[in-house]
Amino acid sequence: MRKKWIGVAMAPALALLAGPLWAQQRTPTTVVACSGPFAKDSSHLKLSMFFDSKNITFTDVEASGSKVPASVLFPNDPKRRLEVWWSNITARKDIHLIVIGGQSTWAAPGGLRLGQTLEQVEKLNHKPFKLKGFDNDGIATGTDWDGGALVTVAGGCKAGVSLRADAKASAITIGALSVDEEYSSSDSAIRAAKPTVSEILIGY
Repeated sequence: MRKKWIGVAMAPALALLAGPLWAQQRTPTTVVACSGPFAKDSSHLKLSMFFDSKNITFTDVEASGSKVPASVLFPNDPKRRLEVWWSNITARKDIHLIVIGGQSTWAAPGGLRLGQTLEQVEKLNHKPFKLKGFDNDGIATGTDWDGGALVTVAGGCKAGVSLRADAKASAITIGALSVDEEYSSSDSAIRAAKPTVSEILIGY
């Protein structure tokens, strides 16, 4: 989650001599670190060299009812899919946002993963955190790590989460938690909804 990508300058030569970098690993990278191919100054080209061009595409992705052009790693594999949005869309460089969603098994800085419970996220943060109440889709958005361990991530990026209420949580329980209000993850009313992480955003 850390320092400057050493392989950038050498990547073209390595690609010719030994094939794509990801192929040299026993298993493909499944952790987003705020360095290397996911450093702030990365690009579609760097991702292509690291993960192999056949495993990445540039396409429109869903974003709150609209479309956003982004690079998508492993677009045909739901468990390895990862979206990378660019600050410079034309040049496809300089990471703005990385999105982990759906069935993706990627881990975010600090150990965040989809499906984690409030208690598991609190353990990573070393304390409770703050989040909004649930919207009409049963989603609560994290608003503040409240000075916990997840506030600071090596490499200069920041991670945020959305959590979905358990399918068995009652409408009364969810409805009592206004999307316009902020709550602590330790709040008994929030815990009663048994939400789990449904999306992770990593931004610069």
